[in-house]
Amino acid sequence: MAGELPEIDFRRVRLQSLASRHSKVGLADFGRPLEAGSSLRDFASGLPNILAAGDLKEASGRIARAACDGRAVMLAMGGHPVKVGLGPVICDLLRRNVLTSVSTNGSVMVHDAEVALAGATSEDVDAGLGAGDFGVTRETGELVNLAVGRAAREGRGLGRCLGEAILEAGAPHADKSVLATAARLDKLMTVHVAVGGDVYHIHPDCRGDELGAATMNDFRLFCRQTAALDRGVFLNLGSAVIMPEVFLKALTLTRNMGFQVDGLTTVNMDFVKQYRPSVNVVERPTRGGGRGYTFIGHHEIMFPLLMSLVLEELASPGAGGGSGGEGGEAGEDKGPGQAGGSPGGTDGR
Repeated sequence: MAGELPEIDFRRVRLQSLASRHSKVGLADFGRPLEAGSSLRDFASGLPNILAAGDLKEASGRIARAACDGRAVMLAMGGHPVKVGLGPVICDLLRRNVLTSVSTNGSVMVHDAEVALAGATSEDVDAGLGAGDFGVTRETGELVNLAVGRAAREGRGLGRCLGEAILEAGAPHADKSVLATAARLDKLMTVHVAVGGDVYHIHPDCRGDELGAATMNDFRLFCRQTAALDRGVFLNLGSAVIMPEVFLKALTLTRNMGFQVDGLTTVNMDFVKQYRPSVNVVERPTRGGGRGYTFIGHHEIMFPLLMSLVLEELASPGAGGGSGGEGGEAGEDKGPGQAGGSPGGTDGR
């Protein structure tokens, strides 16, 4: 068998010059070392223009341009961003008019309401599950299901009604609540519930007919915001299934009805790469134009980093954003896109 194989003589290899060969990485793409006391802008400009670092700078620029141009910048997320303390960051982005809407799965209602009421959340499942004590907190179930009933009866959005309920309850930490902040600023806040997946579903006040009606109201509102997403931005923060699926259905609905929703920038951020966000957020919506990005890492690090770079872009000379300065008083509107909100208003009617 060995005698049938050709002889290989390395002396016959055709060599080429390094100068004439195409190289994908050069010194112009390299990072620069930082000095102590450097600014965030110095940090960003010193990142390599390679792989995720280059994508991070490119994505932050796209988000800043969309905000400056008054385009929709939609944030969708699961419950974990609230549990790792990102509520105040998201509230600030709403106040600055960088985000036009926030949409969540049902678990966010639990964690956000508990933060507002008690300044604490994230129940110890292991400690309570064995005795059947997990998920039966009285105040959480009562407040959430109160909002569910109101949204169903009044034909309004579930996210808006819970935000209002938190404010009406005089929750001591309402300024840290994304739901309450969105309600106070008249920003679109929608909640997309999977029945049986959240602890308030086992509360005696929960009614399935009201829950379905309330979250359907929010899906309609979500579709209205998606219809205004042309050349805008959709960010998915830590939702592996619910929000990518909701987004895909809303996108096909609005395009089916004749709305132009193209040239999208989409961003998926999570601990690991998941199938649905990769396909339904990053890949499919941007085919034929637009750009999708994936950033893998801890939410509590990656999201503030990305959005801090956006604020630096908005504050840079000539950006026209004017939103990179110090945050104002709670409830103050500032920054790009003063109109904010969603098409046709955000009161859920």
